[in-house]
Amino acid sequence: MTHTNVEPPASAPIRVGLIGAGGIGSFHGESLAWRIPGATLAAVADPARETAERVASSLDCPYATPDPAQVLKDPSIQAVVIAAPPSVHADLIEAAAGVGKAVFCEKPMAVTLADADRAIEAASAARVPLQVGFNRRFAPDFRAAHDLVVSGDVGQPHLLRSLTRDPELEDPSVVKPWTIFLETLIHDFDTLLWLNPGARVVEVYAMADALVRPDWKDRGLLDTAVVLVRFDNGAMATAEASFQAVYGYDVRGEVFGTGGMVTAGDTRRTSMTFFGEKGEVYGTVRRNIDLFRDAYTGELAHFVDCVRNGTRPECTGEDARKALATALTAIRSVEAGRPVRLDELEDR
Repeated sequence: MTHTNVEPPASAPIRVGLIGAGGIGSFHGESLAWRIPGATLAAVADPARETAERVASSLDCPYATPDPAQVLKDPSIQAVVIAAPPSVHADLIEAAAGVGKAVFCEKPMAVTLADADRAIEAASAARVPLQVGFNRRFAPDFRAAHDLVVSGDVGQPHLLRSLTRDPELEDPSVVKPWTIFLETLIHDFDTLLWLNPGARVVEVYAMADALVRPDWKDRGLLDTAVVLVRFDNGAMATAEASFQAVYGYDVRGEVFGTGGMVTAGDTRRTSMTFFGEKGEVYGTVRRNIDLFRDAYTGELAHFVDCVRNGTRPECTGEDARKALATALTAIRSVEAGRPVRLDELEDR
């Protein structure tokens, strides 16, 4: 197809439009506006006009709109960052790719495998980069752990672990069904696949319940989950999530293999520790964007480099599809109350 975008001079910043200006969207907007020299925030779109205008104004962005189509049809914008609700991700990816714009999309890339395939095909047909926001791949400690596994220093992976614990469940009414799998544990599924390179998930057994807010269980809330994962190379893994860790935001990973073990992740805000009469004390992190600030910035910087150089992102649509398939199989396992093989999965 013929792209409609105007190619910028080699030295010019990549002009990026932001679609979705909520919590993580506004943080991505800050990165594009202030923290990534090779990019400029050219437009902000959000269905809530006041939100779009407020975020754009705070970031000195010249254009705000409630209509994403206005961003997509602007030929001066080379790329978009999609931070809208997951249910519209695939449609927005397809629309953006259709007008030749590179796409960075927050996880999950889609909520069904059919939609994921549609998004991947659209980006492939348009020959534009499609990167999905699995930020742990850009955190230095997780990257170092991955590199050790790839180098062979850990040996053959046997046992893996990944966990995500949020500091608090403030309002259970805003948690949509299966959020713990599609929006939280999907990070852990991608991490496990990334830390066991070349392996394929073959079976999943998941358990989930409302342990933080049992009074919301009859309304469909699941706030705690444990997932057992079996890979085709024999490795076994656990992934777990909770929506309330009173001590702070907690993300960790581990690979145990024939040559040793590597771990990643830390709850500490800094390396400072106070040793007093009550024992060791250190500050912990309360927000995801504080724990992974550099990783969030790094993934967007990588995306901008891919747009400029025409290279393939490290975290592709195909990678996101594998994590989504694992998440959907976990949901099926909870519904069935038994282990479920990936080849049993029908599109949801």
